Amino acid sequence: MNTDSGLVAGIDEAGRGPLAGPVVAGSVILDPEIKIDGLADSKKLTLKKRLFLFNEIKSKALAWGLGYASADEIDDINIHQATLLAMQRAYVAMKYEATHVYVDGLYCPVLQVSCTAIVKGDQLVAEISAASILAKVTRDIEMETHHRDLPQYGFDQHKGYPTAKHIAALQEYGPSKLHRKSYKPVRDAMAALNTI
Repeated sequence: MNTDSGLVAGIDEAGRGPLAGPVVAGSVILDPEIKIDGLADSKKLTLKKRLFLFNEIKSKALAWGLGYASADEIDDINIHQATLLAMQRAYVAMKYEATHVYVDGLYCPVLQVSCTAIVKGDQLVAEISAASILAKVTRDIEMETHHRDLPQYGFDQHKGYPTAKHIAALQEYGPSKLHRKSYKPVRDAMAALNTI
């Protein structure tokens, strides 16, 4: 990683709540010379706008990185620690090091740089908004890819979140290798199918 003075990074994650799939974090250092219009909390953007900004960020940001923590890691260390691990991995994946990092939420991952956690940071800091878009779009694409191998769960529609359709599929087919077995609805489905 190269060090450059005065660079600020933003980090955010997608996928704390789903019953399946990884938690994905994005880390972004925006180029102070190139403005990207329309950055906002990824959840408040339309799919079309999110995809447009996803490509804009990847082509115009000074640096960006992605980090993952798998369902197995989530089960091993819990979702909170797995989220911090994914954030750490996203930051390290960037080609530049920031002088300060802003993270969405209440907690900062362990980094070799000063860090500030900001509640609703994805609505307040452009770098965090950009990171939230990278994380969400990347995770959604990954879950759509998994749908090809596991169409019975409907990952292309709900991306692993606990919708009624997902819970019904879980109860019918049991958990897949992508499911977080430490999450109660997954445990309940396993118990019902006597697969614990």
